[in-house]
Amino acid sequence: MPTDDVVLNEEQRIELSSIAQSRSLPAGYVFRARLILMLAKGAPHSTIKRQLRTTAPTISRWKVRFLRSGMDGLDTRHPGQSATVVTPTLRARILSATRRKPKDGSTHWSCRKLAAALGVSKDAVHRTWKEAGLKPHRLERYMASNDPDFETKAADIIGLYLNPPRHAAVFCVDEKTAIQALDRLDPVLPLSPGRAERHGFEYFRHGTLSLYAALDTATGRVHGKTAARHTSREFVAFLKEVISLCPGNKQIHIILDNLSAHKTTAVREFLENHPRVHFHFTPTYSSWLNQVELWFAKIERDVIARGIFTSVSDLARKLRRYINAYSANARPFQWKYSDPTRRILSNEFTATGH
Repeated sequence: MPTDDVVLNEEQRIELSSIAQSRSLPAGYVFRARLILMLAKGAPHSTIKRQLRTTAPTISRWKVRFLRSGMDGLDTRHPGQSATVVTPTLRARILSATRRKPKDGSTHWSCRKLAAALGVSKDAVHRTWKEAGLKPHRLERYMASNDPDFETKAADIIGLYLNPPRHAAVFCVDEKTAIQALDRLDPVLPLSPGRAERHGFEYFRHGTLSLYAALDTATGRVHGKTAARHTSREFVAFLKEVISLCPGNKQIHIILDNLSAHKTTAVREFLENHPRVHFHFTPTYSSWLNQVELWFAKIERDVIARGIFTSVSDLARKLRRYINAYSANARPFQWKYSDPTRRILSNEFTATGH
């Protein structure tokens, strides 16, 4: 028998077989165990190279090491990189540099870019950012209201949410305009294990429509209406539908934004003819105070963003179907104001929808 043949005793064979079938050990260790087992069975190098996708020098190297040291020869000898200790001084240095703009003209730091600039490891930067809650790649936008009566108007609307008038109905009303009926030119590839749903890049526009919605803050139910155009006349017609949902002696409070279509002559005439209807306008640039915006974000995610619509009528039908299904199991949004002593800002509210 040649002296360079791999011969295993029973203990080695059992241990190598266990390692070769493991799904938790390092992949390199599993690979080396399979290689030695194939050598012990007399498999030629060509077969080992094909099945394990390796090279002849790799096979020879691990064969020699196993013949020389046995099972111990399958361990790697690379000691690895020593862990970086993030001292308070280094942490302060990383945080200070993160707040400054990069000198290459880019708008923000990446983990590797800052590590290279400071001469530290990317793991040290990542660990420091994680501990400090810093995410330089993220950007949040805000809109500051310039309404001089912001606090008064906001408090009025919040009062309707938290302490609504007795024997009155409160609706949040708005419209989502220019919803496109987009149809994909290529077939949709459904999701499958390990692959997300895929849509073709090209699409066909069938037209647009507007969606009027009134959210009942007491129940969370939504009354919706689609319209081909977004006009003051359509808005008044929708208001008539909303008040028809309430008994004739019930006061109706409607929260809405400052869109010009909400303040036309036709709207003013409607209010004169229906004295039980009261408008509450949100402050300028503060549509987030209107709870129906939360619902619009939901229908955008659930129906519109990934929807396939073969026509405008198909879009309208699917919107109405969603509204009916949502309202059948609706629950009101729950609002909580965190600190009444401070000026009212959007991040001081929490809202949960069901």
